[in-house]
Amino acid sequence: MAPDCNTSRRAGVLLHVTALPSRLGMGDWGPATLEFLDFLAEAGQGIWQILPLAPTNPGAGNSPYSGYSAFALNPLCVSPEVLAQDGLLAARDIAAAPQGEEGAIDFIAQHAWRHRLLDAAFDAAWSSLSREKAFADFCQEQAFWLEDWSLFAALKREQGGTPWYAWEMGLRQRHPKAIHDARQRLGFWMQRERFVQYLAWKQWQTILDEAQKRDIIVFGDVPIYVSLDSCDVWAHPKFFQLDNYGRPLYCAGAPPDYFSPTGQMWGNPVYDWEYLESTGFAWWVARLTHEARRLHAIRLDHFRGFCAYWQVPACEPTAENGVWVPGPGKRLFDAVARSVPATRFVAEDLGVITEDVRQLMDELGLPGMRVLQFAFGGDAKNPYLPHHIPEQTVVYTGTHDNDTTRGWWEDEASPSVRAHVEDYLGRPLSAEEIAEVMIRMALMSRARWVVIPLQDYLGLGTEARFNVPGQGAGNWTWRATAGAWNPTMARRLRRMVTMYDRVVEGSRSSRTKTSALG
Repeated sequence: MAPDCNTSRRAGVLLHVTALPSRLGMGDWGPATLEFLDFLAEAGQGIWQILPLAPTNPGAGNSPYSGYSAFALNPLCVSPEVLAQDGLLAARDIAAAPQGEEGAIDFIAQHAWRHRLLDAAFDAAWSSLSREKAFADFCQEQAFWLEDWSLFAALKREQGGTPWYAWEMGLRQRHPKAIHDARQRLGFWMQRERFVQYLAWKQWQTILDEAQKRDIIVFGDVPIYVSLDSCDVWAHPKFFQLDNYGRPLYCAGAPPDYFSPTGQMWGNPVYDWEYLESTGFAWWVARLTHEARRLHAIRLDHFRGFCAYWQVPACEPTAENGVWVPGPGKRLFDAVARSVPATRFVAEDLGVITEDVRQLMDELGLPGMRVLQFAFGGDAKNPYLPHHIPEQTVVYTGTHDNDTTRGWWEDEASPSVRAHVEDYLGRPLSAEEIAEVMIRMALMSRARWVVIPLQDYLGLGTEARFNVPGQGAGNWTWRATAGAWNPTMARRLRRMVTMYDRVVEGSRSSRTKTSALG
């Protein structure tokens, strides 16, 4: 049974899997993850928030929000150390991991190295794979997405990573003969892709089980849109508004506002919601049911898009000439509710939110979000200020898209914003203490859940920022270094969550002690 997502008060840490420390150059589902769970348990934390787990696209900057699949897991997160423990790799295979710069991920080197190891693990398992019942059961249970994914990934390998919409016409449009021929010639590589997803699923389920033992909720993120260059669009073109050649007729985005006079052109194809509704929203039901099997709680990214979304003709250079189009609203969630209870969801409702969005959240009983970096610089009615935050909320100092709190204070917050924070608290503040102060404001709020980026607990500056929205390169590479947390830090966090009635006591007694805690 999953941890209770209705617990009245919890606190947790935002840290994506790839940002975990590891002697292999990037975070994965290996020993460092278990050490992190032990740290969270010792620190009285009850939530671990992560970002999407999709296979990432190097051409899209390795963003977890620009994945190749809404269903597959990221092969880069498969732990070589666990594969060695399972006898699929030798110790010498993982001895020369590419390290890159300290505190950063070299995705190019990691991609090449880790896929070579996955090839070696597949070679080692090949002779006995046909007799492994667990693998056969996995392939049968997950066939609804795995068969399309294994062919898509094998074709990607054959085509040198070329986007599917640049493949030859038969493959692009999935002509039966072209698909049959591809399955015939790529059978070996399709089995390799099934096997890699089997390894990923097994390792991630182990992490989920270990979190459950510690009463830690694994809180993940589901983007509303999928990438154009994804298995989902290639395999199900009718679900999206595309032309006969697979090109988007319209793209998703955001309208012009104070921060962006030309709006935001995201490039994701928009859904054909009318067609999806004619199927009973089967793809969305399958997607969220699938996510509910690999996450304890789910943040629905860009929730307002389910009420109405900004649709821009694909030929437009900017998002200025878009229009608001009604989304599926409650009809979608009524269909989903038969498989996944609404108590598993949190709505990402940041930015300008209209009354229809608030009404849908109220009807579904979904918590929203508040970010303290957005609270200051206005007046006392700002809904992000701690005295206005309701119980049915998840509070953050900042999200993965924000600068760290120290970086925000030093580089982004205007003099009037800093003055407002100091006036709100009744004393002057330094850059060295701002993160701690904001963390305490979040923890003392009435909000049910509080989630703090690890960088803020560490008091780090802009150098540790994870993502700058709209910046095409240099994102997602930060990772924590060895020794980032220790028993002293665990005791500090536990004191705070105890003081503000957020401690998860059950997690401490069930933890497995590791070197992370001495």
